[in-house]
Amino acid sequence: MRIKCLATNELQLCGIPPISPLLPYIVKHVGVAGGSPAATGSRNFVFLGDPMADIAELTALIEPEVKALGFDLVRIRLFGSGDEHTLQIMAERPETKQLVIEDCATISRRLSDVLDEADPIEEAYRLEVSSPGIDRPLTRLADFLEWAGHEAKIQATEAVAGRKSFRGVLKGIEGDDILFQDAKAGDVVIPFALVGDAKLILTDALIAASMPLSSDGADEFETEE
Repeated sequence: MRIKCLATNELQLCGIPPISPLLPYIVKHVGVAGGSPAATGSRNFVFLGDPMADIAELTALIEPEVKALGFDLVRIRLFGSGDEHTLQIMAERPETKQLVIEDCATISRRLSDVLDEADPIEEAYRLEVSSPGIDRPLTRLADFLEWAGHEAKIQATEAVAGRKSFRGVLKGIEGDDILFQDAKAGDVVIPFALVGDAKLILTDALIAASMPLSSDGADEFETEE
C-alpha cells in the first residue's frame, strides 16, 4: 500500500484514506532558504548529494524544536542535486515509536517556521516529515539494545572482521560496541562509530513485537510535487 500526502504552506492535506491512525505518513512542505555550504556530515544525520548547509547546524536547530513538541528525532537527511533538494526529518513519539498524520503536520508547521526564520539552507528545498515505520533505521546506540533479538542489516564504514556488510540478529550492546550475530560470520563486535547505515529487517517477529503499528515502513511512502 502506498499513500501520497501533500502539504502546502497552509498544510492542506490530501489523499488520506480511512485507515489505521498509526500508519506512517509523510508530510511535505516546499520552501526556500539560504546559508553557507559546508562539506560536513555524520553517520546518522547525513547529506546525500551536494551539501548545501552545515548538518551540525541543522541538527542543533531542529532537534530542540522536535523535542519541545514531545517527539524524538530519529534521523535527518539532506539530499538532492540541481534544482531538486529534500530535507527529510524522521521522528517518533517515545511511547509508540511512530507518528500519526496530525503529528507530521504539527512538526512540519513548527519546523517550517523555524527554518524560514533561520534560513540555514542556501537552495530551494522540500521538507518531508515521516515516521520510521516498523523496519526502522537504527541511528542511536540505544536502538541496538532496544531491538536486541530482532534481525537487522548493518553497513560499516570500515571493515570489521574482514567485512563491511552484515545481516543477522542484534544481540545488544557493550559500551560503545554493538554485539551482532551475523548469518555468515557468526558473532561479531561492531563499534558504533563505524556504523554507516543500519536498519531492522521486517519479520513476523518484528511485526508482532510492534503491534498495533502498520507493517508498512516509512520508506515505502512517497510524496509528489
